[in-house]
Amino acid sequence: MSPVTTPHRQVLWTAACALLAAASLPMQAHAQAYPQKPMTLVVPFPPGGSTDVLGRLFGKLLSEQLKQPVIIDNRPGAGTILGAQLVAKAAPDGYTLLISSGSTFTVNPAIRPNLPYDPVKSFEPVAIVARVPLVLLANNAVPVKDVKGFVQAIKAQPEKFAYASFGSGTTSHFTGEIILQAVGGKMLHVPYKGSAPAMTDLIGGQVPYSVDTVIAALPQLKAGKVKAIAVTTARRSQQLPDVPSFAESGYPQVDADTWLMLAAPKGTPAAVRATLEKTLAGLLAKPEVRQLLLQQGAEPAFSSAAQAAAQIDKELPLMRAVAQRANIQPD
Repeated sequence: MSPVTTPHRQVLWTAACALLAAASLPMQAHAQAYPQKPMTLVVPFPPGGSTDVLGRLFGKLLSEQLKQPVIIDNRPGAGTILGAQLVAKAAPDGYTLLISSGSTFTVNPAIRPNLPYDPVKSFEPVAIVARVPLVLLANNAVPVKDVKGFVQAIKAQPEKFAYASFGSGTTSHFTGEIILQAVGGKMLHVPYKGSAPAMTDLIGGQVPYSVDTVIAALPQLKAGKVKAIAVTTARRSQQLPDVPSFAESGYPQVDADTWLMLAAPKGTPAAVRATLEKTLAGLLAKPEVRQLLLQQGAEPAFSSAAQAAAQIDKELPLMRAVAQRANIQPD
């Protein structure tokens, strides 16, 4: 065989370099250009609820920032399980995301031993984007105006009073039991299929008390149809500055809210998650976005992916303990 001449060597070397450069282009483009197509944001609640309203708001904001359409996909059912399962099994490429509350990540696991997803192993937390306080409400005819009067009433006649929640095993049910454990009282729990029917019966006097989100309570409080006894967060709600917290009323054990988290399927590339996290952090730093959240009844709050994961780790055992003490069962 005759040796390859120098010009031939040069041609082969140039061709090899070109092939290597071409092979690296798709990886570089993928890392630098996310997103390159429309994204789907799964909301595991029906249209019109607080999570749906906030999900649509963040979908619009993400679309504007990332220059790609964000499609809202409502997948209600089984206490957020259907929507969460869909995202857990989706391709981990950043194009199918979940926006949901603590119901998905800490409440369901506390009471459902055979979930089709794992709250830790099935998802990559991206960020917590908002927190929603809950509030103890009373029918206007109830002769109680503060936490002291509430505790005195339910301890004097424990068989007389009931409280409504928007479902067995929901955040409002858990929060109601946290309140009762803190004050040492007992009440009958009346679960409803959603906030709207519970609020209707509270206004009508069929139940004397309810635990609901500030988002759901605000319109009725402004209309004077119900009254607020106390919020369940450590500090007062920005939307209800005149309503005290249980903590300042002598019960610091009551520190419960619901939070809204964006999550991706497990295995989503770190660069994609970083893009989403950075985008959300930038959005939550804008005064106009914070004002939009306040108008919807949510507290603007940003927690990083690491902080969101820590929130789940901290809250899971607490919810399991509440469920065990109160014997909370799913519907």
